[in-house]
Amino acid sequence: MTSTGNRSVRTLFDSEDRLSWVLAALAGLLGAAAFTHTSGYFVTFMTGNTERAILGYFDDQTDMAVAAALLLVSFMAGVVAASWCRRRFWSGHPHGPTLLTTASLALASVIDALSYTATDTTTIDFVPILFVAFGVGGLNTSFVKNGEVSVPLSYVTGTLVKMGQGIERHLSGGSCADWLGYFLLFTAFAIGALCGGLLSLLVVGWAMLITATVVCMAATGYTYLHLDRHGPLFAE
Repeated sequence: MTSTGNRSVRTLFDSEDRLSWVLAALAGLLGAAAFTHTSGYFVTFMTGNTERAILGYFDDQTDMAVAAALLLVSFMAGVVAASWCRRRFWSGHPHGPTLLTTASLALASVIDALSYTATDTTTIDFVPILFVAFGVGGLNTSFVKNGEVSVPLSYVTGTLVKMGQGIERHLSGGSCADWLGYFLLFTAFAIGALCGGLLSLLVVGWAMLITATVVCMAATGYTYLHLDRHGPLFAE
């Protein structure tokens, strides 16, 4: 799905595409976990965080503005760290950033579980959310082509724009392959958010983080064992 315009419908559903749907759903789940079990923090919506970081000072929500700015920094740090690790360690493992995301989610889960034990609160503290944002930033570098991200997993706005362009190409004589991949990516993200919302009704925040960690760990294992068989995971 990195470039659907020249692909037939039959070739849309390869292992790379299936992985992108799983990771997009994971991003949606993480976004739901952060939004439903906090004061409404965004870990996937950096446009919203940018506006909050600026506009929060205009409507007496300074704390939320600072939090949004910190989430932006954490997200960007995840992108930089994952990109550096890809260049330095994971040259033979294109999807190595999922390992960094798994570690970030595991750390966030441990911190929040300890906080839950100490305070018996069902909400997720802000510090674990910073680690989640870091992990989501890294997750977005899972698909890179020619040095640039080809499948921005949590950038739904860009996905919808590409889908709209694909629909226009289809109407102008193309095929449904021009937009179907983007539709499936968007649908996967939405399903992940829906699952996260339903899960939030049943479990506390740390349990949602553990669920996301397990999903990401399984995806990491799948990429290492089946997609990226090119030597040690941490090759020099």
